[in-house]
Parts: sequence; structure tokens; C-alpha cells
Amino acid sequence: MISVLIIAHQPLATALLGCCRHVYRGLPVQALDIIPDEDPDQALREARALASRINDGSGQVVLTDLYGATPSRIAMQMAVPGRVSVLYGVNLPILLKVFNYRARLPLVELESLVLRDAADGIGRV
Repeated sequence: MISVLIIAHQPLATALLGCCRHVYRGLPVQALDIIPDEDPDQALREARALASRINDGSGQVVLTDLYGATPSRIAMQMAVPGRVSVLYGVNLPILLKVFNYRARLPLVELESLVLRDAADGIGRV
């Protein structure tokens, strides 16, 4: 099953993980909160270690918050076409969509679905 790693500014990654565990239980998912002034090389080593704990070879999605910031620069170094997709702009609707479809779609199709439907999680009441 496609695994998920969330890398975001502290405390967002852990908070999103907590929300997901409220809906889904027993997920192959990890979260890495990036603290201010964190050593990016150390954070990358930690991200790779977390990823290896949950990756069963089915593919992996790494979700990050803000393009260009430290969490996304760390995540981008983990990208492997066809094996590890890195997507930025993570929010709860995107994350739940990934969890909902990751057992039913191959990685490339899951990535396309999330990118196509990302705007559906934002609206006005």
C-alpha cells in the first residue's frame, strides 16, 4: 500500500497526522515537524529514516506545506519519479483523499487525482 510522509513546519505535520488517525486507524504514515533553525541535512536524514519505516515498496507520497520553504526543500530531495511523489500545499482534504485512494490507485494515478481535485477542498459557504 502506498505510504505517506508529511513534512511541514512545526506543529502542522503532527497535527495533520493526528487528524488522519482520527478518521483512519493503522495507517502507514509518519510526520516530521521542521522546527525553526533546524539543520536541513539532519532533517533530511530523519525524513529518510521515517520513510524507510513505512515504505513497503508500493510507492510513497511525501506531502509538504509551503513550496520553497525548508520542509519542501527537504521533501524535494526525496522525490524519485514513479516511486516517491512529492506534493506541496498539503491540507486535510488532500491528505484524506490520498488515504482514501492509495490502496486503489497506482502512485502516478494517485498523484494526478490529488492534483486535479486539490481545489475541491477549498470553497465558500
